[in-house]
Amino acid sequence: MFITRQSDLRMNLYYLKPTIKAEPLIWQWYAWSYLIPPLTAASNIVERHLKIMQSYVQNPQIHAQAIKDPKLLGGPFIDLEGQKVDEVKALLEQTKKDCQELLALHDAFKETDRMIQAEGQGDTLEPFYNRILSPLKGMVELVYDLNNHPSLRLIEPLLYRKYYNTQHQRIVLSDTLTDFRKFVLSTPYLNQEDAFSLDISFSDPKIDQLFKLKREPKSLTEIQELFDIPEAKQELFKSFFTTEKPSLHEDRNYSGDGIRIRYFGHACLLVQTKSVSLLFDPVISYPIKDNEIPRYTFEDLPDYIDYVVITHNHQDHLMFEPLLQIRHKVGHIVFPANHRGSLEDPCVKLILQHTGFSSLIEAKEMESIPLPDGELISLPFFGEHSDLNIQSKLSHCLRLKGKQFLFAADSNNIEPALYDFIFESIGSVDMLFLGMECDGAPLSWLYGPLLSTPLSRAFDRNRTLSGSNFEKAWDIVQKLQCKQVYIYAMGQEPWLNYVMALKYHPDSIQMMESDKLVQTCRENNIEADRLFGRKEWVISP
Repeated sequence: MFITRQSDLRMNLYYLKPTIKAEPLIWQWYAWSYLIPPLTAASNIVERHLKIMQSYVQNPQIHAQAIKDPKLLGGPFIDLEGQKVDEVKALLEQTKKDCQELLALHDAFKETDRMIQAEGQGDTLEPFYNRILSPLKGMVELVYDLNNHPSLRLIEPLLYRKYYNTQHQRIVLSDTLTDFRKFVLSTPYLNQEDAFSLDISFSDPKIDQLFKLKREPKSLTEIQELFDIPEAKQELFKSFFTTEKPSLHEDRNYSGDGIRIRYFGHACLLVQTKSVSLLFDPVISYPIKDNEIPRYTFEDLPDYIDYVVITHNHQDHLMFEPLLQIRHKVGHIVFPANHRGSLEDPCVKLILQHTGFSSLIEAKEMESIPLPDGELISLPFFGEHSDLNIQSKLSHCLRLKGKQFLFAADSNNIEPALYDFIFESIGSVDMLFLGMECDGAPLSWLYGPLLSTPLSRAFDRNRTLSGSNFEKAWDIVQKLQCKQVYIYAMGQEPWLNYVMALKYHPDSIQMMESDKLVQTCRENNIEADRLFGRKEWVISP
């Protein structure tokens, strides 16, 4: 129980402070979408987490030096300044113990994959079923494509049924004093005195009750009935709440006759009319007192969001941290269908279902969702996925009140003819939103743990997670006859660095190429800008 006066328990109502951040963890690592499906999780545990922790335990000073080098930003180096070696070693051993089944699953998949790649030459694959190891047996089909290249087709629902476990999921609460966080793909989360770990699965409805407390207060008695708080942590937990009514921004809901668009940073845009609201790729900042960068925060979100739209399954577009906090007030989640049964393209629907989301709409290319005063059309999205056969990616044309908006995400215009067909389908675009991370990370940075056979250094460097450069982006602008063009900040907002690990300079190719697009658009009487922080547009119908 909370140590407080009984009158305080009965009479005062408490809100969750808007500055309280809620970091989702699994096995003490920041939870992103590839740590939910059992097999992609197993691959990342073995090929990323264990290797990074083992390297740190063996030589922490190499990691400490690497973190200081801007050229190695985002690399496989733990950011703990060479300290806490014993804690990392303990987590390493605990992970091996807790994840034994997943480690065996990883080994079975990699061995089976290498076997059929070496021996599957076009003859029947039926004899190979007897050689599949037991952790994978019955959950994978051996298949050829029409060019006789063998592969494994995963039966994902069966893998979830046998291996998915929420035991090591938790939400860590702490007060936000700064935007800075360590890069989460290479640094595990170690216990901190000023943080409280809520041992709860991501699908638990208590999470929704917790975040409703930002606007719907309860007494401390009611709050303590939701969560079992150890006595040693009661005062810390209580400090996350306040009796002061939050200063919710009065203009968070839109009731005008036109269309209002707000940019929340990175690729996150909120589109509102008085009849419908859509939030694209939620990445939401917490409020930072006296911060010099203007921003929209959770307090600027409307009371209800009709549609959350996910463009693709990357860690900076499908983010559990904001999604879990707004889950209680979201009508539907729209997301791209995947390439069924492939390791590199896990089913987004299963990921969302197993983390507690419902009212899911699985969208496919050229399909449409009717909206009040318009529709949402899903369009093909090429590139930015290292030439892998990943289909869980869509750009979206939003038609509202006679206007057309294209949210092209990180599309790389590698096939200009595609946009000829798109123009034939949707016509000219009033506002284009596009990422231009045109010199992205190599394939191995994100997908390396999934590979059974390492890729050569040259091929790895050539197959990148890159978006359009100036030439490709300008071709999109011309083909779609865009009237306004806006480029995402591409991870430059400080509240994104913990998942992006990017730091550009004016002479970085990404900045130079996007500057060139802005300049060329303006020279051709097209309104253009590279976004940063926040921006608002109000468009007449």
